[in-house]
Amino acid sequence: MPHTRTELIICEHCDSVFTRIPLDAGQTAYCTCCDGVLAKGYRLDYQQLLALTITAALLLVFSNAFPVIQISFEGLANETTLADSVRVLAQGEITPIAAVAGLTIILAPALQIGVLGWLLAHAIQGRRAPGFKRCMKTLEHIRPWSMLEVCLLGILVAIVKLAGMLEVHPGLGLWTLAMLTVLMILMSGKSIRRLWRELPEPDE
Repeated sequence: MPHTRTELIICEHCDSVFTRIPLDAGQTAYCTCCDGVLAKGYRLDYQQLLALTITAALLLVFSNAFPVIQISFEGLANETTLADSVRVLAQGEITPIAAVAGLTIILAPALQIGVLGWLLAHAIQGRRAPGFKRCMKTLEHIRPWSMLEVCLLGILVAIVKLAGMLEVHPGLGLWTLAMLTVLMILMSGKSIRRLWRELPEPDE
């Protein structure tokens, strides 16, 4: 008998198995056992995701090149970038914290953007990138280490705390960091996992 391939999807919450059905943009499939979200219709295609990835790379550069916060007090002014903050932490007795900060707000997002751009650059051509499996696994491993949203929240809290004592102004780097955080959320997650299913194996 001819073999027919049936695509299955497993609920992440209760492990129930269902047959995958195509979804249009904006549609959502729910588990009939636990009402968990099984899949969503993708709003962005590969070209749009690649454009967002390139934009995210530029925003990451701007976030590290321009000040995220500017402080003034009695005629004295100072400003700092994300890279400067990591450098200052590395000069004190809390060097391990500087290493963690550099990893979570600079290195991990940069690696995530670079790997994603590599995958999408080949995906728009309808094929898997060289080292596809390793790249996909790398994205899964580094995603928890990318903590731009935590960094953004910390900066906002610092601005509120210091506003009563000093003149504090958000810099251009803070605005680019906010936009970068939104883009990283849009580009990560299940929208990237579809590459496993939609791109053919190299020998096909």
